[in-house]
Amino acid sequence: MTTRTGTVPGDIDLCFEEFGDATDPAVLLIMGLGAQMVHWRTEFCEKIAAAGYHVIRFDNRDSGLSDKLDGVHSGGAPLPIKLLQFFVGIPVSGSAYTLTDMADDARRVLDHLAIDRAHIVGASMGGMIAQVFAADHPDRTLSATVIMSSNNRPFLPPPGPRQMLALISPPPKDATREQLIERSARMYGIIGSPVFPAPLDVAIANVTEYIERCYYPMGFARQFAAILGSGRLDGHNRRTTARTLVLHGTHDKLMRPSGARAVATTVPDGRLIMVDGMAHDLPEPLWDQIVGELTAHFAN
Repeated sequence: MTTRTGTVPGDIDLCFEEFGDATDPAVLLIMGLGAQMVHWRTEFCEKIAAAGYHVIRFDNRDSGLSDKLDGVHSGGAPLPIKLLQFFVGIPVSGSAYTLTDMADDARRVLDHLAIDRAHIVGASMGGMIAQVFAADHPDRTLSATVIMSSNNRPFLPPPGPRQMLALISPPPKDATREQLIERSARMYGIIGSPVFPAPLDVAIANVTEYIERCYYPMGFARQFAAILGSGRLDGHNRRTTARTLVLHGTHDKLMRPSGARAVATTVPDGRLIMVDGMAHDLPEPLWDQIVGELTAHFAN
């Protein structure tokens, strides 16, 4: 399997990695809130590439090895007020950037690699970015896939309190490396698939890799503000012309299935597939099923 790692230069440099043959149809993978491109596990990317696709994963701004917006802070109202505004559809001010800016980062990755069109695949916040990308860049979108995400339409059922608190509660400022690893492993266990829990040694190894590669909680905060500041995406959905697959887990309590249904019923050519037993992660036992759904969608 051919791989190549590089950097997209610009006002914000972006780190990316490619898998497979560059002459094959391109698949751009966009990861979620606070997550790095390596959350698209290498073996998962290789499975897609082995099916005949040129797979690209990249670190969003403020995560991984891409540029951090140090010194830039999100302002506005306190977080509980912002969350309430977001839930009822009131515009939330104060974000350093929006999902539109992050979708433009994804476009820059394609530009740098001289790729005219790609299958756009996003997970969680990445699924929101994929919705924006498909609407704003229809000429660059072969198809769109939205995994474990939502269009943030007002009054959708909120995340489960336990899952939301696990995601957004900051660690102690003086937390040790071991405490950060333990806390992150516990968080992934809370939002992840109870039917397909990762073995403890695998979970610890993955979290250790993530933290040692990049630990940057301020990036998480700014990306979360970008979601709140971007608001509802159903207007983007209605402008989408690409074939859109919505994949969602039956057990996801962080991004509830109602969010997936909202996307699938608003996009003109949307199709919803519920993955039995999956929550807010991509469990390895489901990789073959998920990759099969993806590649079948790409081939249509």
